[in-house]
Parts: sequence; structure tokens; C-alpha cells
Amino acid sequence: MLSEIDTRPFPVAPQAFNLAAHVLARAARLDKPALTILHPDHDETLTYSDLLRLTQGCATALLACGLIPGDRILLRLGNTLAFPILYLAAIWAGLVPVPTSAALTAAEITRLVPRVAPKLIAAEPGIPLPDHPAPRLVPDLALWSSLPPAPLHAGDPNREAYVIFTSGTSGSPMAVSHAHRAILARQTMHRHWEGLTEADRLLHAGALNWTYTLGTGLLDPWTVGGIALIPADGTPPSQLPALMARAKASILAATPGVYRQLLRTDIPPLPHLRHALSAGESLSHALRTQWRARTGTGLHEALGMSEVSTYLSGSPGRAAPEGSAGYTQPGRHIAILDDTGHPVPRGQPGELAVSTADPGLMRGYLGHPPPQGRWFRTGDAATMAPDGAITHLGRKDDLLNAGGFRVSPAEIEAAFHDLPGLSACAATQVEPTPGTTILALFFESPCEIAASTLQECAEKALARWKQPRHYQRLDALPRTGTGKLIRKALAARYRRPE
Repeated sequence: MLSEIDTRPFPVAPQAFNLAAHVLARAARLDKPALTILHPDHDETLTYSDLLRLTQGCATALLACGLIPGDRILLRLGNTLAFPILYLAAIWAGLVPVPTSAALTAAEITRLVPRVAPKLIAAEPGIPLPDHPAPRLVPDLALWSSLPPAPLHAGDPNREAYVIFTSGTSGSPMAVSHAHRAILARQTMHRHWEGLTEADRLLHAGALNWTYTLGTGLLDPWTVGGIALIPADGTPPSQLPALMARAKASILAATPGVYRQLLRTDIPPLPHLRHALSAGESLSHALRTQWRARTGTGLHEALGMSEVSTYLSGSPGRAAPEGSAGYTQPGRHIAILDDTGHPVPRGQPGELAVSTADPGLMRGYLGHPPPQGRWFRTGDAATMAPDGAITHLGRKDDLLNAGGFRVSPAEIEAAFHDLPGLSACAATQVEPTPGTTILALFFESPCEIAASTLQECAEKALARWKQPRHYQRLDALPRTGTGKLIRKALAARYRRPE
């Protein structure tokens, strides 16, 4: 049996379609909060009627700046109410928002801006701005609330809706252009990953500019009529349990790194929490088990990327088998390919690929041709079990060479996830002498862990050729602003034993 699963079709988008209108289709009839920004001592809340009115009024303000459909708007905003309003308002008016991380320096954002050529920069005070001539717009919710609604710009579902930047873990960030149709691909996630309903209160622990937060934390709850809960800027993970309890969160979404930090805190009873969601990096079985033991709730992983969002996952209705990431979401067409582009037999490793007909797939990278051929190769290495469960082996270019054998760093790292005192680890290759490479494990822990303890742990779970030859403690593994491991940066941290 080959590693290919085709569960199409997806719903077909109308010829005249708008992503923002799809997300806000329920807003006019819902008398309830849509979004709450959670502060330690107070909350900021928008109702659905507020969200719709502000979105339409903001769209009017944007068009009054002389913008025309297709123009791009750079967003330099924090975790504030203005962020989702500007994002949806731009799309409502046929404009193209470009969310960016507020943590980027002026030099960093200046390097990225030429790729998107914005006609306007929407910015909040205190956030670094690029050296670019586009006019600035400061958010003004009071003004937007008073303006008449802008007409909806409906059109080709394949036209550009928004642009995002990849995290840049493997080099310079790429500008990814997404179509209005991308929102339709998220419908399968509501049931087959998030378990999301109109009654849910979903708290997402990430920054709003991140696609994981933007999609799972805002657009998905609003599409089904739920409530989005977002911690204010600067909220440390140690405060999340108290915020969850106060806000009666029924679903939590975060990265594995956040869950690791949460498990080091005192977690109060969370009677409203039904389950939790993980994405952004691979979730270990040990972390999933520890979360269930502490909270009594499931932790469900989804695998995806900026170019196509998530496409396989576990869910409350179908949990992922131990060690796997889950199953192909209904409506998707995926395969695990060999180097020649053909599906490999189930049980054999290969590269995950998504059909180029998937509505969630990007239009393309700006400055590059759109995806060609039958498959978009994701760069993720994986295997597919006979029942279709998929085990993620890491990035294809992260696979390590141990004694002439290829080995997944995730397999090595999994051997240490239950070790007391070790909070995170990452395997890679280092070069102790020119021309000689060995496997190394870098780890985070409050204090040193004896190499003999680490080696004993490796010997219990790994064949000899998979066992690291070097162990090194770091105060923190190198990560992007969204928490993704930068594996390529580990070798530079290597210290030769004295």
C-alpha cells in the first residue's frame, strides 16, 4: 500500500468571494463577545456587533487614504484590539494586509518591506518602523466606530487576500501570498483538529501576527461563532493558568515550548478546559502524556506550515496514536514521496507533499512562480502507518548522518523527554575536528545533568549508532520569535570538551 491519501473534495468557493465576509458571516446575529484581550487585572472586550461595525468603518477609513483593491498594507501592531480590525477591514475592502512581528527591529523590517511594496503602514506607537516612504496610519477605534460601513469587495476567490512571512529558520524569510479561498481549507480543522464549536472560548497564547494565532486563535472561533481569548502583550507563561481559569477557557492553543513552561508552574483546577491544541513544532509523546496527567485533558497536535496551514492532526474525536502526529484531515490530498516524486510504500520514510489543488495552499512566494506540478513538497520527512497515521521525522534537511545511516533528530530527542530536570533538547551534528562529525544533544535544564545519566538514558532507547557522542547544556535553545527551534544555529554553540 502506498503512502498517498486523497479525501477530496473541499467545498467550492463562490465566484464572488471575500475571506473577511466569510469569517464575519455570523456576526450580525450574535449577541456575545467576539474577542477579549486578557490583562492581569482587567479585560478589553469586543462584541460581535463591535467587531463588524469597526471592521466596516475601518475599511472606509482605509479607502479614504486613496488605496485601491490589491494595494498592500504593512501591519506594525501588537496584541491589541486594533490588529484584527485592521486585518479584516483591509480584506473586506479588497486590500491586502501584511502582518509582521512587533519584535522585529527597524533594520529587520526595513529589509523585508521591499518584497511587499506597501502603499500604507498601519502602526502603533513604540513599534519599530521601516525606512520606507509609505504614509503611516495610527489606529483610531473611536473614529472607525463612527464611520459608515464600506461596501464589501467580493471577487475571484484566487485573488490575493493577505501576505505573511515565513519564520526564516532555514534562511531569509519568504513572503507568502495567500488567496481568499484559503479560509475554506480551515473548515476541516474545526472538527478534525480543534474540536471547535460556537460554545467554545478558545485561548491562544501566541502573538497575533503569527499565522497559528491568527488562524486558530481568531479566524476559526469567529467563523463558527465562538469567543477568542488573547493574553495581552508581555504576558509570561506563568500567568496563563490563572488567566485561563478566570476567562473560563474551554480550549487552549499554544506551542510545545509554552506547554513545557506551563507544566513547570502551579496549574489550578481548570473545570472548563475540554482539551488543548499544539502546533508550531513537533509535540513529543512525553509532553502529551504529562499534560494529560496534570490537567486530565487531551493535547492534540497539528502539522502544517505558513504555506498551507495545517493539513494533518489528531483531534478529540480521533486521537493520534502514540508517537505520531495524527491523520490526514478530510478534504486533503497528501502523499509521502521519494526523491523521484512517487509515493513510497507505507512504513518507509519520505517527504510529505500536499496537492497543489488544495484550497489552503499559497498562491506562491512573492517574486517567484506559483507552485507547479501535482505536488507541493513541504520539506518535512515522515512515514505513514498502514492505518494512515503519520509520524513526523523533522525537516528533510535536518536528517542526520550517523555511521552512514540517516536518522531523525526527533527520534533521538524522544529518548530524553522523560528525563527529570531536562525541559527541552535538540539533536544535531557537530564537527569536533575538521572532517569529523558526531551526533550531539543540546539541552535546557536548570542545572547540569551528568553525561553518564544522559548516556544511560540514550542506551535504553537508542541503537548504538543513534546515540549522541556529545552532550551540552544551554540556558536556552536557539528559537525564533514564535518559538520554533533554529536547529542550524546549534553547531555554532558547540564547545569542545576540555
